[in-house]
Amino acid sequence: MAIHRILEAPDPRLKVVSTPVETFDAELDTLIADMFETMYDAPGIGLAAVQIGVPKRVLVIDLQEAGEDGEPVRKPLVFVNPELFDPSEELRVYSEGCLSVPDQYADVERPSTIHVRYRDQSGNSHEAALDGLLATCLQHEMDHLEGILFIDHLSRMKREMVLKKLEKARRRAA
Repeated sequence: MAIHRILEAPDPRLKVVSTPVETFDAELDTLIADMFETMYDAPGIGLAAVQIGVPKRVLVIDLQEAGEDGEPVRKPLVFVNPELFDPSEELRVYSEGCLSVPDQYADVERPSTIHVRYRDQSGNSHEAALDGLLATCLQHEMDHLEGILFIDHLSRMKREMVLKKLEKARRRAA
């Protein structure tokens, strides 16, 4: 397993539309393990393969919600070639952030419930109805597969403001 560098906006590779996974093999297993290690190290709750420069339709999510002792409980989820369908008309606003747009947050409105078809790491097909933070996170990560960042859901003015803040933070850190 390896921790990869996460691409940051405005890197043009984040705008690439990801291609479907066709082979479920050891290479895919390694990619998924690396994605989890990278996501946990960042730290984050979701990561698309394209964010580490691999434009494949692979997502990993782990909300790491607090257990009874207050410590985060890991429940890693893998979505390969996911497809959304039957989104609710009811929308939910969530303050989203992204490992590719570090330390920047903005309210994004998305369907509150969704259905997803996907394959797991072994290639088995699944379908699920999702709501709450998991539904929001999956939609956010699936946007990455289409070359869309959460800031692309913002007005032009807000998006430019976020990108300027990001650039300013980079200059300060350099």
